[in-house]
Parts: sequence; C-alpha cells; structure tokens
Amino acid sequence: MSGSTSVRPPKRLRPLVAAASTALLTAAMLTAAGGTADAVDAAELVRNGGFESGMSDWTCSAGSGATVSTPVHGGTSALKATPAGSDNARCVQTVTVQPSSDYVISGWVRGSYVYIGASGTGTTDPATWTGSAPDWTRLTTTFRTGPNTTSVTLYTHGWYGTGAYYADDLSLTGPGGGTQIPAVPTGLAAGTPTASSVPLSWTAVPGATGYKVYRDGVLAQTVTGTSATVTGLTQATTYGFQVSATNSAGESAKSAAVSATTSGVVVVPATPTGLAAGTPTATTVPLSWTAVPGATGYNVYRNGTLAQTATGPSATVTGLTPATAYNFQVSATNSAGESAKSAAVTATTGTDGGGGQLPPHALVGYLHASFANGAGYTKMADVPASWDVINLSFGEPTSVTSGDIRFVRCPVTECPSVESDADFKAAIRAKQAAGKKVLISIGGQNGQVQLSTTAARDKFVESVGRIIDEYGLDGLDIDFEGHSLSLNTGDTDFKNPTTPVIVNLISAVKTLKAKYGNRFVLTMAPETFFVQMGYQYYGSGQWGGQDPRCGSYLPVIYALRDDLTLLHVQDYNSGSIMGLDNQYHSMGGADFHIAMTDMLLAGFPVAGNTNNVFPALRPEQVAIGMPASVQAGNGWVSTTEVNKALDCLTKGSNCGSYTPRGGVRPNLRGLMSWSINWDRFNNLEFSRNFDNYFGS
Repeated sequence: MSGSTSVRPPKRLRPLVAAASTALLTAAMLTAAGGTADAVDAAELVRNGGFESGMSDWTCSAGSGATVSTPVHGGTSALKATPAGSDNARCVQTVTVQPSSDYVISGWVRGSYVYIGASGTGTTDPATWTGSAPDWTRLTTTFRTGPNTTSVTLYTHGWYGTGAYYADDLSLTGPGGGTQIPAVPTGLAAGTPTASSVPLSWTAVPGATGYKVYRDGVLAQTVTGTSATVTGLTQATTYGFQVSATNSAGESAKSAAVSATTSGVVVVPATPTGLAAGTPTATTVPLSWTAVPGATGYNVYRNGTLAQTATGPSATVTGLTPATAYNFQVSATNSAGESAKSAAVTATTGTDGGGGQLPPHALVGYLHASFANGAGYTKMADVPASWDVINLSFGEPTSVTSGDIRFVRCPVTECPSVESDADFKAAIRAKQAAGKKVLISIGGQNGQVQLSTTAARDKFVESVGRIIDEYGLDGLDIDFEGHSLSLNTGDTDFKNPTTPVIVNLISAVKTLKAKYGNRFVLTMAPETFFVQMGYQYYGSGQWGGQDPRCGSYLPVIYALRDDLTLLHVQDYNSGSIMGLDNQYHSMGGADFHIAMTDMLLAGFPVAGNTNNVFPALRPEQVAIGMPASVQAGNGWVSTTEVNKALDCLTKGSNCGSYTPRGGVRPNLRGLMSWSINWDRFNNLEFSRNFDNYFGS
C-alpha cells in the first residue's frame, strides 16, 4: 500500500510470549502475598453470578436479558440473553478490584457465538468465546489490572442477529478491592403524584453513601437518603423511575423501574417532529425523533402501514428488503388517543457486505498504526471526522507462509506520541459510536501473506479473529501486495481457481464473514497489476511465460463479490494499463482514474476471452484509490483532477476523450486514500475536497 516512496523502517522481529495457563496464573496469584496459596487473596468478586437473585446486579443492553429456570448449569436460574439485528445482548456488572493484580474470569455458557470478558482493566482487556456450544461449556480467561485500576466491567454477550445464548455461574476471582460497589436498590415505590411531582421511596442499601434517581433513563437528582420527590413534571403524563446506589467504589446498576402518572386531564399528544433515519443496513433502518410531552408510546409507520410500536423516541424497523427505498412516519399515543402522523422521511436499505452501514458517499483512509514514516504518527482520537472507514495499517504475518497475523502498535521509540492501548481502544469505540468503521488491514508493502496450506488458512482465521475481537473492530481489509497472490501454471479460469493460496484465502475470508455475520465490513485494496491488467493477461497464460501474478486478485473478488463491501484498487504506483477503449492509460490525471474505475463498473473479458467475462461490480461497492499527497505515492493528482474523475463517473461530465462504458453511476461509493497521515501532513487537502464535493 505504501509504495516505494514511503519511508518505513524494516520489519523487526518481536519475541512471542506464550500465554500462561489458567491454573498456573491462578496459583501465581494465590501465592503472590507470601509463597503459599492463600485463599483469602482469591476472593469471589462477582455478585449474583449464578442469577439466583434474578437480574440483580446485572444490566443487559436493550433489555435483552432475563433469568430462566431451564436450562441451568447450577442452582435454579440462569441468564438468557437474546441479541437483535443491532444489539449483541451485552450483559455487564462492574466489580471493584485492586491495581496491579491478577484475576481469573470463568463462566458456563451455551449457544452460538457466546463471549465472556472484562473491560477497563488498564492493560489488555481479556475476552474468550465459543462459536458453538450446544450444551454447557466452561469458558475462562485471565488478566492483570493496571497500576491505577480500581474497577473493571465483567461482561457476556452474543452476536448480532443470532439466537439467544445462556450463561450461568459467572465468576471473577482475585484480590478483593476493599470497598465494594453497593447492591442494586430494591423496594422502589411511588407515592401519590401531583400535577408536577412524584414522591419516591426505596429500601436502604448497606454500604451506600448516596443514591441517584433517574427519570425515563436520565439522571434527575442525587440524594443521601432513601426518598426523593421528582419535580418539574408535566401534568397527566406517565414517567418511569429508577434508582441506583453509590459509594466511593462506584455506582450500582439501576433498580427495577416503577411508573407513575402525574394528575391532570389527559389530552391527545402533539404530532412528533424531528423524525430522522440513521444509517440503514441491508434489512434495517434506525429511526429517531423528538420526544413528545404526554406521550406514553409511539406508532411507527412504513409506507403508510403500522410497522411497530415504541415506548421511547427511537426504533429500528427490521425485516426490510435490501436496496429498497421506504417511507417512514411516526405518531404519538397515550390513553386519550393517537396524534396525527409526522412528516415522512425516506431511507434506502443497503445492499450486502456491510455496505448498508456506510454513508452513500464514503471516504476510506489508511492509518499508520504500527509504524512511523515521514507523515508522522496520528492518534486514533485525532483522525478527522471526514474519514468514514479507517483501515489500521498493518497486520503482518510472523512469516510469509505461517498465516499467523499479528498487529503490533507503533512502539514509543518509533512513535513518541503514541497513545496507550486503553486510549487507542477507547478512541476506536468513540469513532464507531460516531458511525465510523474501523478495520484491520492485512498485508501492505512489507507484509507478504501466502496461505499455501490449510493449516496456514486456519491460523489466518484464528489470528485475524483475535485481532478483531481484541480491538472491537468492524471487519477486514485485504491489502495483499507483491508476491502474496500468484496463480499456478494451468490455473486459467478465474471463476474456478485451483491455486492453494487463492482457494485458501477465499475460504478463510468466507469463514470470518460467517463468524461475524452481515455487520462484517470487507474491503480490498489490490494494485492495478492484479486486477485491470487481467484484461490483457491472466496468470502465466495458456502457453506459460507471463507473470503469474497478472489478474490474480480476480478470482478472490469474484468469489467474494456477495460479501464484498468495497473494492478500492490502488490507482497509484502503477505502470500504464490498457482500458476498455484498448488504449493505454497512465497515471497523472483524471483519465487514468476514469478508465481504471470504468473497468470495474462495466466488467471486462479476462485475457481478451469474450466467453470469460469478469462481471461488473455494483457502483456502491467501488471506491477510487488515490494518494493523499505528492509524498504518499507515485500517481498523485490535484484536487481539480480528482473532481474531474468524479464528475465523469457520477455525472457524465468532464470526461475528456474517454467515454465510460459503464455509464453514469451517481451512487459510486467514494474515494480511498493512502493515507490519513499523509492527508494531515498535507493540511487535509484531500479530505476537505471530498467533503466539499459531496456536501458533507
């Protein structure tokens, strides 16, 4: 990706440290104080780990969790949590711990794609999972807290859109943290409301020094006693109240909710305003609107027909058809009736491969995360908001044929301003909360990857999955360059490849896609030699003698076309390439980008064989790859030339002498650039131009 013009230190060998077994770590933890296994040090820190007290001390996202009496592993209850299309059924409990101490997490689970782990450890947050557990299966993992860590969040979750999972007898053992976070308050009750206030009371919690009172999920006030009166309310309106307990160790989970309705005459609520659609997936559209005073619920309409009801000012409409436009409206309801419908908003579902999660026009950039060069180091938190997809560069193999991919962040000696792992992960989560996608990019200029055996294939799946899970990433970018992909002699049909490095890569990516589901974002960044050169030559050719790497990405793209979110060929560091007009096109102007991109949008016969045509990609699957600055790579063009290329491909104007065979494609997804760092070095010229062009 970086090309010959980027300055990058040679790859360094780093020692591999084998992980200690749970038993050894537990023994070491127990003997840390005095050389003998002291059970006092290994306290059980999880509260209600067997769910015998219902959901007390646990909070599950989107109300996804409940206790059941069967199946259970121990006792009479277990957790059942059900993921949704946009929720992974994450259930959490915050536990007080000691700094610089060792801990063991364990638990029994059953179901498909069940995870347990901890966050906020101050070091590397641990996680472990099972892809399929038809019966109760024990999971365990370990971690060490950071020097300033006093609490961690224990969690379990499933995966988006999969079936319910079960968990029981969850455990966290290690040195106790002194003062514990108080238990969840019980006995919350509402007294007699007035037109503008509701009195509340609850049972005192041992160890609590204060309480927080929540109204409809929002903090309303804090008190030191076991009662409060919430004021400033609207008459004839129903509210939900919860309370949590606090002390120096932190805040408990919220109590069970209690509802109360203020006095007064109930009137039909006003019509909702502010209806807006979020980023659709292939089958869902998230909606939000402004809350209506006095409303107790909302009706959501799809194309004029009631689709679902909601209690709050948001909803996600599911079960939709990919690549389809829908109209949505919402009304407000209470005991007096239903308001008129809101103004309509239109949203179009995505296609596949995670593409529906991206904005209509997206900007993709590579972030130098594992090395430094002339562009300087950019912290994840400092990545400008213009970038919709952030590719972490790079995950590299321990050897060319091992399939064992490692992502090692830039060391302080090379990147003095590098942030901590905790800050890096927190910044990733913040980007994702803002709608951005963060991927691990595998390969690059120095990372040759050849999956020549099934063992290497399986190691690739395991190691890439470990990176994705550790950093909470959205997917994978395949940036294989150099000699990573090459076709064996006689492998001449891109639709039915036989070369092991090709077949194994396809299989590995399909396995990762199956593991992570429709939310998995898959992108590719091949060089022109591996894609468009296939118009003239494919592999070593029918008679041999050609470069076997010619067109070698074509079978990978073809096999994964239904899973592919974006293909952004590197239109730089390239020789002259023949276009569909049978003329050679060279870097340096809009013409090269137009011709190269048109080949992807129109399709082309491979090696000149009109009976063997590489099919066109959908325009929303295609972005144009360009250097962000003259220092980033050969083939940089001015923003004027960038805009000419976009004008031609999306509007049919400024095409010069080349007429696109693929026609005008206004839904071309956007641009990719090497790199985010080089764009910052160049005063954000590339990303600002993109924003201005598409009106971001």
